[in-house]
Amino acid sequence: MDKAILTCALTGVLTDPAQHPVPVTPAQMAAEARDAFNAGASVMHVHVRQQGEGMGHLPSWDPDVMEEVVGAIRDACPGVIINLTTGVVGKDISGPLDCIRRVQPEIAACNAGSLNYLKIKDNGQWAWPPMVFDNPVAKVQQFLDVMAECGTHPEFECFDVGIVRSVTMYLKAGMLKPGMGRAEYNLVMGVASGMPCDADLLALLPRYMAPESIWQSTLIGRAEIWPVHQKTADMGGMLRTGLEDTFYLPNGGRASGNGALVTELARCAQRAGRAIASPQEARTLLNL
Repeated sequence: MDKAILTCALTGVLTDPAQHPVPVTPAQMAAEARDAFNAGASVMHVHVRQQGEGMGHLPSWDPDVMEEVVGAIRDACPGVIINLTTGVVGKDISGPLDCIRRVQPEIAACNAGSLNYLKIKDNGQWAWPPMVFDNPVAKVQQFLDVMAECGTHPEFECFDVGIVRSVTMYLKAGMLKPGMGRAEYNLVMGVASGMPCDADLLALLPRYMAPESIWQSTLIGRAEIWPVHQKTADMGGMLRTGLEDTFYLPNGGRASGNGALVTELARCAQRAGRAIASPQEARTLLNL
């Protein structure tokens, strides 16, 4: 791909705004999105938080909150593409489905396989109780059905190599319906119990993808993620960063916000000799 689509993941799921500079309110989300948009991001990946004093570290699936946040981002960034989160544990997926139906995003995440979601401390204790991020095929199909209903393009989130291969089987099975855009893999690297953030591993993964598909990498970590961003750019992948994924710039310093992170991401694309896709060019590349 000559053009590079840049995505900004604005805030994430549980990061405490009392400790880290993550946006929570609609006005804060819009301001951070505008900074990222001006730096070259044509896609905003959106999580929302519960609103109110002391609540901003908890996720929300209230369609009213989602509508207010997404509306503020669209007003602040004319032409922006909204990419909605959908990740939930358990069988009840009514919250994300209600949000998709309410805001009609052009893109939504589709978590494409299950993962033991683990992290362990240096002292051998679990950072949180071991849990399963459950995404069986039937649950994936439920999301895809509602995305098809709403004209939303699924971005298949792949946390491990087997999930990449599973997406290729989903496509062969016809789970991506006509009109849902071009098949897209999002390679999530850096979750402690998933794929490591490793440039050598990244180089192998496109061989397991369906022909004519498009892909991007989501890299979680500190300064060590930036050489892998550069590898993504060099290989023709699409690029994502934001305060959901990292707080750190290539030099190891802390980012002031999403705009600073996207500025560095754009430099990766430019070093690879690639121009930054505008929102309309991104729509064309993804066949939205």
